[in-house]
Amino acid sequence: QVQLVESGGGLVQTGDSLRLSCSVSGTFSRYAMAWFRQAPGKEREFVAAISRSGDSIRYAESVKGRFTISRDNVKNTVYLRMDSLKREDAAVYYCAVDSRTNWGSSAYDTGTTYDIWGQGTQVTVSS
Repeated sequence: QVQLVESGGGLVQTGDSLRLSCSVSGTFSRYAMAWFRQAPGKEREFVAAISRSGDSIRYAESVKGRFTISRDNVKNTVYLRMDSLKREDAAVYYCAVDSRTNWGSSAYDTGTTYDIWGQGTQVTVSS
């Protein structure tokens, strides 16, 4: 059974940096994965995605140049480095796995592409 556990969230000031981690357990397989976020009163929003090999990376326009997604396939962990944080970045951040398509027939930035989700980690940004 594949499980995802996000960690690294917390309270930071604008301009600070934070690194989120998503640990994958229950499998030796590697999957395409993504980060999404959801703020109160807002819809779930795509943030970044990475292929199972790590050689294909996509970002939402709002985070390009500030966030970096990466993965360590030895540790089976995906990271989201968040720099120059803004108040608008505050949200619960979720990682997710595409265990079925490897983006072959689904959009990398669509939530329904991903069938396994973590519990989320809260990122709070204050001025």
